[in-house]
Amino acid sequence: MKCTIGEVKHHVGESVTIGCWLNKKRSSGKIQFLQLRDGSGYIQGIVVKSDVSEEVWEAASKLTQESSLYITGTVKEDTRSKGGYELDVLGVDIIQVTEDYPISPKEHGVDFLMDNRHLWIRSPRQRAVLVIRAQIIQAIQQFFNERGFHLVDPPILTPSSCEGTTNLFHTKYFDEDAFLTQSGQLYMEAAAMALGRVYSFGPTFRAEKSKTRRHLIEFWMIEPEMAFVDHAENLEIQEQFVSHIVQTVLRNCTQELETLERDTSKLEKIQGSFPRLTYDQAVDFLQKNGHEFEWGEDFGAPHETAIAAQYETPVFITHWPTEIKAFYMKPDPSRPEVVLCADMIAPEGYGEIIGGSQRIDDPELMEQRFQEHELSKEAYQWYLDLRKYGTVPHSGFGLGLERTVAWICGLDHVRETIPFPRLLYRLYP
Repeated sequence: MKCTIGEVKHHVGESVTIGCWLNKKRSSGKIQFLQLRDGSGYIQGIVVKSDVSEEVWEAASKLTQESSLYITGTVKEDTRSKGGYELDVLGVDIIQVTEDYPISPKEHGVDFLMDNRHLWIRSPRQRAVLVIRAQIIQAIQQFFNERGFHLVDPPILTPSSCEGTTNLFHTKYFDEDAFLTQSGQLYMEAAAMALGRVYSFGPTFRAEKSKTRRHLIEFWMIEPEMAFVDHAENLEIQEQFVSHIVQTVLRNCTQELETLERDTSKLEKIQGSFPRLTYDQAVDFLQKNGHEFEWGEDFGAPHETAIAAQYETPVFITHWPTEIKAFYMKPDPSRPEVVLCADMIAPEGYGEIIGGSQRIDDPELMEQRFQEHELSKEAYQWYLDLRKYGTVPHSGFGLGLERTVAWICGLDHVRETIPFPRLLYRLYP
């Protein structure tokens, strides 16, 4: 019977055949211990010389790191093994014996590993990260699907950007200028006026020459947009959303978190409501704790880290200065110099993972913002039309997938959070 390593728990006592790769091997004379992987998990195959033919023993002896094979054996429970099962090997059918595999068990530098990213993702640690990433994606889709949101796909090629073109990748769209999207938000606002509650899930691009551990050139964003939702309700949905993601990973990725040596006690606290600080309060905290910071400035990584260190859960920083936030954010009616927005800062120094706001729904104010920011009405007249034809209060937010993966996995750098990262000066592999 053919099965995967992830399915062996259903076949205890049965003989199965698994297509797999050799992760590593050790031998103690007349017994060979084969650590095998197939993508769904890991299992140890035990080859006892007295129990197999000479051909099977010799085939097992030839196997090298990352050799591919079909292995046949009897599944047995073993509480000492990580997966809880082992394989008493009966047959080995070699597909290919690998020679000179580049990534040996010794330590390698980051540049070498990144050059060999196509092979590095086979390692147990990188596999764990990618499994958790996939689980996070499933949790995101589950959250929105269960709450009546519709998935809508905004365009990747856009005619301009309402947030400026300095960090956009330029291309030609036949005879016109076009850019790779920084965000699908404006299009999601249009979709929300048709479908009520929507979300997008797709790649976004920032041509920023940044080499920090938090930045990628190409990354994935989840951007919900909700009609008839105000600032306060928007924050509540964000709390529920992030709590759902973290608790789903804790429930379904126990082995992967163990492989990463993640302190799960910190993640177990991510549920319920999160603390809220106004921008004013955050500035006051920074100034009282040795940071030179003026009201009206944006926070950098050290500022976010200092604020987050006071809490065990994510924290909202709300009501930012109007001048440093996007043109479409709704001013606080009681204090127009700040907007109804919030950044969610993750704990443990991982920085902003969500930015969101209530959007301007007043047609005259939106026209005014277009003029103030010298935005192209020609490119985005359709966006102004949303306020002209049936405008309603609405809110939304964007979550960066890779930063969220980095936080939940406890990684030092976002380059490990995506299968093939695009970094400054790195387009290979």
